[in-house]
Amino acid sequence: MKVLLVDDHALLLEGLTNLLTAHGIAVVGTARDGVEAVAQARTLQPDLILMDIAMPRCNGLAATRLIKAHQPEVKIVMLTTSAEDQDLFEAVKSGACGYLLKSMAGKEFIDALGGLEQGVPPFSPGLAAKILREFARQGEPGQSIARPAPGDAPARENRAELTARQTEVLGLVAAGLTYKEVGAKLGLSERTVRYHMAEIMEQLHLENRSQVIAYAGRMKL
Repeated sequence: MKVLLVDDHALLLEGLTNLLTAHGIAVVGTARDGVEAVAQARTLQPDLILMDIAMPRCNGLAATRLIKAHQPEVKIVMLTTSAEDQDLFEAVKSGACGYLLKSMAGKEFIDALGGLEQGVPPFSPGLAAKILREFARQGEPGQSIARPAPGDAPARENRAELTARQTEVLGLVAAGLTYKEVGAKLGLSERTVRYHMAEIMEQLHLENRSQVIAYAGRMKL
């Protein structure tokens, strides 16, 4: 996994680089604001961008929208001090696939990135639940705080297609649990949870994690 770090604090960039490198994750570049982030993303073609929000010239939310418009395949996770609902919802609307707070411990941070490689959206505790509540509040099928990326297929809004077990798995994954944690709660192996998720996404024509969270929220799982 090739990672681009975007933050206007040099000390944080250095610390993150050391932490990620120590865990075998390649940091291919750094940027100090959103303008640099857009340019570096095009040049370096990273798999993942860890993006701060509050930065000079161009903030992380605007940079995320610009990058996703031209490189929809790049995963962007916000790494910020802001736990404000407005920033969280706007980040997801802008195309971010995760939202982590800088107050989290190093091990939690590395585990969250490991979950991302397994297809689990990384959110600091409690934040995924906020997103689900917002989807439920909006209520109407078709409404979403997440903008679909180019080429995204709409999910069929038919909950009856899922078995009771699949519904349990979907709800827990959408709430931010890793496959291992879902398995522990339901008495299943991690491999079985992966199988269920593959079946769920195929049946509902879901193509990415934003759609999974949106569907679970609309169905009030």
